[in-house]
Amino acid sequence: MLIVDGHLDLAMNALEWNRDLTQTVAQIRKSERHYKEKGRAAGTVAFPELKQGRVMLSFATLIARVAHKTNGYKGNNGQEICHAKAMGQLAYYRLFERLGHLSILADWPALERHVEAWRQADADAQPPHGVVLAMEGADPITTPDELPAWWDRGLRLIGLSHYGVSSYAHGTGTEGGLVGDARALLRAMDEIGMILDLTHLADQAFWEALESFDGPVHASHCNARALVPNQRQLNDEQIKAIVERRGVIGVAFDMWMLQPDWVHWIAFNEKTATLEAVVDHIDHMCNLAGSADHVALGTDLDGGYGIEQTPLGFDTIADLQKIPELLQRRGYTAKDIAKIMHGNWLEFLRRSWT
Repeated sequence: MLIVDGHLDLAMNALEWNRDLTQTVAQIRKSERHYKEKGRAAGTVAFPELKQGRVMLSFATLIARVAHKTNGYKGNNGQEICHAKAMGQLAYYRLFERLGHLSILADWPALERHVEAWRQADADAQPPHGVVLAMEGADPITTPDELPAWWDRGLRLIGLSHYGVSSYAHGTGTEGGLVGDARALLRAMDEIGMILDLTHLADQAFWEALESFDGPVHASHCNARALVPNQRQLNDEQIKAIVERRGVIGVAFDMWMLQPDWVHWIAFNEKTATLEAVVDHIDHMCNLAGSADHVALGTDLDGGYGIEQTPLGFDTIADLQKIPELLQRRGYTAKDIAKIMHGNWLEFLRRSWT
């Protein structure tokens, strides 16, 4: 089964965690065995496992956030530093494209050719991994006037905030709406054809962004608040609003978003959730939507954590191939399973780009 993952922090893992993603996950874990920090020697994502798991495409991030004094979250001292870090991550993707490890895809014809190449390839001769460039938190965009330059660099998806308050919106762990030049940025995004990611927005900011933006919207990596009640998740009304806008929601694999009693930001919790919990969130959203047309995967694997914070029975990203069987057991048809595993993200991009 071909897979599209709506959220992977590939460049962040390479540059911030000093990981050679051309090595296997096992090799990377071995190289980190002397580290004591949470997430070390516990990674789940590298290029060999992406190919092994037939993950043909991901939304790959550029991420650097400002540390506002009111946040309580770590970050950078100003948007200029965020800009420079994001440019470094972009350089990583460009280099790895030249080296043949990935392909940056920025329009529908290129993506269509990429998908067909993966469909035609056998297991021993798979094409490079495809990426659509996404910005998680818009702090690297120092002014809305910069947006055309980011478009020309290949950026196609933008979320306004991350943890804390960004330069444009209140995000996870805060309460409030849009700030600064957010509405000007949203207008510029709409005009140029950029896609808005509603992930990580505080509730007020979510609704204000949705009202202020007429273009395509999605939530790259969000789960259901009805099942795991914390502000990071989408409530049922937010899920319905994204469905009404013909958007897609990617379900995440972070234990904090799957296990209700999980305590975030501590080194150890007892894991009880399995991959069935991922399917629970898929099920809930499909039931709210009335179809399987708006739910997909947005794993956020290695997004600052490793197997200490993934479901029981999950080792590397190649284990995404376990999800179709679990969906089949829940009564999903082969057609709907294909939509969830890759089809919904592809259709969303087709509509957004044509």
